[in-house]
Amino acid sequence: MRKGKGRTSRIRRRKHSKTSEMRGVNESYKSEFIELKKWLKARKFEDVNLVPAHFPGTGRGLMSKISLQKGQMIISLPESCLLTTDTVIQSYLGPYITKWKPPPSPLLALCTFLVSEKHAGDRSLWKPYLEILPKSYTCPVCLEPEVVHLLPQPLKDKAIAQRAHVQTFFASSRDFFCSLQPLFVESIDSIFSYSAFLWAWCTINTRAVYLRPRLQKCLSAEPDTCALAPYLDLLNHSPHVQVKAAFNEETGSYEIRAASRYQKHEEVFICYGPHDNQRLLLEYGFVSLHNPHACVYVSREILVKYLPQIDKQMHKKISILEDHGFIENLTFGWDGPSWRLLTALKLLCLEAEKFMCWKQVLLGEKISYMNEKKSLEVAQKICCYSIEETNAILLKVSHLKTEKLPLVSQLTLVETLRMEELKILQVSAEILNRLQSTFS
Repeated sequence: MRKGKGRTSRIRRRKHSKTSEMRGVNESYKSEFIELKKWLKARKFEDVNLVPAHFPGTGRGLMSKISLQKGQMIISLPESCLLTTDTVIQSYLGPYITKWKPPPSPLLALCTFLVSEKHAGDRSLWKPYLEILPKSYTCPVCLEPEVVHLLPQPLKDKAIAQRAHVQTFFASSRDFFCSLQPLFVESIDSIFSYSAFLWAWCTINTRAVYLRPRLQKCLSAEPDTCALAPYLDLLNHSPHVQVKAAFNEETGSYEIRAASRYQKHEEVFICYGPHDNQRLLLEYGFVSLHNPHACVYVSREILVKYLPQIDKQMHKKISILEDHGFIENLTFGWDGPSWRLLTALKLLCLEAEKFMCWKQVLLGEKISYMNEKKSLEVAQKICCYSIEETNAILLKVSHLKTEKLPLVSQLTLVETLRMEELKILQVSAEILNRLQSTFS
């Protein structure tokens, strides 16, 4: 047999091909990363473990230069590299913040500094970091209203509330921005525009790391826990990894240690927490494929959609669910309808003569054969309705992608979320079919 023609050789080639497809493309040669590396080195940080790279699926991230062992330090970023409220107060903005009443919030101080430094351009001491920050974001607060309208109802409601919050935050900060006019030649309105402020807000909301609360006398009493961590914030999220991340008071550095092994040239991830995809999209602007924490939320309106309208006790049942926290976070997941959803449905499906057993229902007790059967039937109807609704939205998104070319990237984000939720609903429908078969 000729060399390289056997079964073992074919297996090796397939493994190599798969590894090559997943391997990132080193981007450390790019000018923005060269400048960032110089900037970080001047602040006493030099990375020996990771390198900036572009990966299929996740985009820009950090790739291991060496094999990393469990418990090994991934990054130790000195405090001198962190952008905190201390950074802002010690800057040219400090005197203006100190004398402003009522005191600005820590978040406003950070947003103001980012907008001001971005406006400074080449004159900014933070330019190497600002250059690698995203130019725009995909959080729902940045999406077009017609795209937000295509989101699942619970997420849509939160997105609308988020947008209103940011707009109110900006409007209430205008007087403070005007007080900074002596620092600039251009008009304040041209510098601190809503788009510039929104960019700064999203930068902090999506990229900040957590620090222990600090108290700044010149700032409001709101928690001062956010810091931007240059280079470290290139790490992408994965729900499948665990890391140990915290600011080490002894070393004066923000440290991340691996909780698992990484091979050489593998993308290194951190985990933002056990968040479902709706939370990830709302707070960070992305959807995680194959997310074990992903779920589909059932709204109050859909919860009662397939229940008898003539149930005289329905209002009382809803009140009980509200009083005991069973009206929110009712979901379908990869393992089917959640215990909370089934429990809420069991209570709502209680026959009139069994109504006084509602406490036992909330404790997880079985009340009757008919109650179990009815609650599964309603869960199945809700699941089927959600599948139909999701398919309809996906069809609409598909049409809009051909009609609204400037919105393709935003629509693709919605499409990804809806596709993941459709998979969950289909799995849940199969599980419910099996559960119902036990009652036939």
